[in-house]
Amino acid sequence: MALTPSAYDARKQQTHFTGTALITDDVPALAAFYAAVLDADVVGGDPFARVTVPGAVLSFFSTQGMESMVPGSMAAAGKGGFTLEFQVADMDACHERLLARGVEVLKPPTTQPWGRRSVWLRDPDGNIVNLYQEA
Repeated sequence: MALTPSAYDARKQQTHFTGTALITDDVPALAAFYAAVLDADVVGGDPFARVTVPGAVLSFFSTQGMESMVPGSMAAAGKGGFTLEFQVADMDACHERLLARGVEVLKPPTTQPWGRRSVWLRDPDGNIVNLYQEA
């Protein structure tokens, strides 16, 4: 069945990106890392937890849990293949908070040629985290 343009437009407007889930072998460690980085609370535990920031939810699901829900889904899955970006209001204050919490920073606050000021981290699973402030 083909959708008419108006039906297609109405359907598109019903879709909202609300977050993402990272599949991990250590849900508590990954959730605690992001809670510290994002200054958010963890809801849940192993095998599923989440942190919420304005506009989205970042969830953490165990590798074993994912495999039990969708057998074979983790066979070719890699680790550390994502870059997650979060906009912050004050990059320098965010950087100081991260250092005070003992979070390892890969690249200190730097202003990019396109105007963003960002700091780069790596989460416990190897994913890159880019915290940035618009110029």
